[in-house]
Amino acid sequence: MEWSDIEIFLAIAREGTLGAAARKLHLTQPTMGRRLRTFEAAVGQTLFQRTADGFVLTDEGAAILGHAERIEEEALALRRSLSGQGGQLDGTLRLSSSDWFGAHILSPVLADFSQSHPKILIELITESRLLSLSRREADLVFRITPFTEPEVISRKLMHIDYALYIRKGDDHPRQGDGAGARLITMDEAFGGMPDVAWLKRVLPKADVAMGSNNRDVQATLCASGAGLAVLPRPLGDKIAAIERIEMSDSPPGRDTWIGYHRDLKRLARLRALLDTVIARLGG
Repeated sequence: MEWSDIEIFLAIAREGTLGAAARKLHLTQPTMGRRLRTFEAAVGQTLFQRTADGFVLTDEGAAILGHAERIEEEALALRRSLSGQGGQLDGTLRLSSSDWFGAHILSPVLADFSQSHPKILIELITESRLLSLSRREADLVFRITPFTEPEVISRKLMHIDYALYIRKGDDHPRQGDGAGARLITMDEAFGGMPDVAWLKRVLPKADVAMGSNNRDVQATLCASGAGLAVLPRPLGDKIAAIERIEMSDSPPGRDTWIGYHRDLKRLARLRALLDTVIARLGG
């Protein structure tokens, strides 16, 4: 077993396809495939399931991934020491969060972190699908539901208040039941969100005009006069074209949780990022 074989294994696990992994390591795709087969033969296990969507870690592959990443960390530390850059961390970290949280909450923190650790490549994936830590689709996940997986280390990061917004200058609903008002809310797939239930309860006669699973889209629609929208305050309060409607019964806030696989708890670059995020956002 050679370090270069482990490097190839990690690249495929992170990129999901032979082509993307080959480009990352500046190798050809046939070379990647041949080296992977050699590595699997050496360890005596099938490490990836080949699917139409790419390469997915098998249970055996997932079991050795944490060990491979610790070997990578030591190899990178050795490389830094030999090059006289012992104090610099490097490597890749893949993060997952919702779209608005990544754009408005995480991005400023990650920008500052990158200034302090220029050798660490941050990949921020923002999508509605919850990426799996156990399948190592991400190294660090931010989400609004607690983690229940036994292999995940997690904590509550912060609480976020929500509010009801309207375009500045537009008339507020004249009746307490919302009659005549138009709403921008989550799409049907996310109809179970707490703010959707809150709107139905406090403005039962309002008409739903628009639906979207993207909070930035909802905010833009609200600023364009399409209707009222419940938005996270860190997003809504920054938009000059909209204003909060003070309600006696405020929309429910949400907690944000942060989690990572327990195999990564000694990964120096992850610990450095965690310290920064918790110091800036934890509360």
